[in-house]
Amino acid sequence: MSRYRGPRLRITRRLGELPGLTRKNARKAYPPGQHGQNRRKRSEYAIRLEEKQKLRFNYGVTEKQLVRYVRKARRTGGSTGEALLQFLEMRLDNTVFRLGMAGTIPGARQLVNHGHITVNDRVVDIASYQCRPGDVIKVRDRDRSRRLVETNMEYPGLANLPTHLEFDKNIMMGKVNGIVEREWVALQINELLVIEYYSRMA
Repeated sequence: MSRYRGPRLRITRRLGELPGLTRKNARKAYPPGQHGQNRRKRSEYAIRLEEKQKLRFNYGVTEKQLVRYVRKARRTGGSTGEALLQFLEMRLDNTVFRLGMAGTIPGARQLVNHGHITVNDRVVDIASYQCRPGDVIKVRDRDRSRRLVETNMEYPGLANLPTHLEFDKNIMMGKVNGIVEREWVALQINELLVIEYYSRMA
């Protein structure tokens, strides 16, 4: 399944607020479609599926990638749900978004893919790169890269910088000081339902 490129408000109307996907708010509070206003009671499977879809659309990962992250999280020991969120939050595209260099995760992914971001003074153009404590993330030393990020920083996605990151706006440099804590995950999600969804699928 390829990455979603369709209307984003349609997704937020169905799944609720997704801070990584879009900053816009839907005018209508009910899901899209002919039966959006008179939905019947959802089954347990539907609730789990919805939580899984929230993760997928918010972080912009494919189904295959998400399955891979779930398997990796299971191998870590400890809380699988928390480990899954940490893997997703520590992706380079999400870290660039949380530093305020882009207004959304798709915007941050574009910055990374087009070679505007360096990690430890090396250009990294892989959005799924896992950031580690001690990594220094900078805007590439080019006028075009700086202009793009300066424009993005006028309209940041989230107001608060998580405690595991620090950012110097003057030199456009961020640093990863640790692993993200659960309370700093901006998405309203029940990660246990996602793990349950995949345990039934496996």
